[in-house]
Amino acid sequence: MEMKCPYCDAIGGLVATHRHMLDTHLDLVTTARDDASGKMEYALACPFCELDYRREVKPRNRNPRFLEEFKAEIALVAFDQLLYHMLQEHPSEVGVDPAELREIRE
Repeated sequence: MEMKCPYCDAIGGLVATHRHMLDTHLDLVTTARDDASGKMEYALACPFCELDYRREVKPRNRNPRFLEEFKAEIALVAFDQLLYHMLQEHPSEVGVDPAELREIRE
């Protein structure tokens, strides 16, 4: 299955698109830390709908540089979730035939 990157015209398979997004669009994943509570989160907006995917990041320690040091790993998870959303909600926008997805699921 080939798909188009939701942010540019790059085309590839699911794994290649995931890697492309990490290599090329890392800046689209934002991270934040609440200084008062110490809670950290990442966010990534869907380019096709109102979804603003936000999840808490739960590091095992309280490293104040955690978000910077692990930005790529955090983005890897965020883009993974976004790709599943794309295939479920916006297959035609990324060049995937919904019938092809049904065949994969069966």
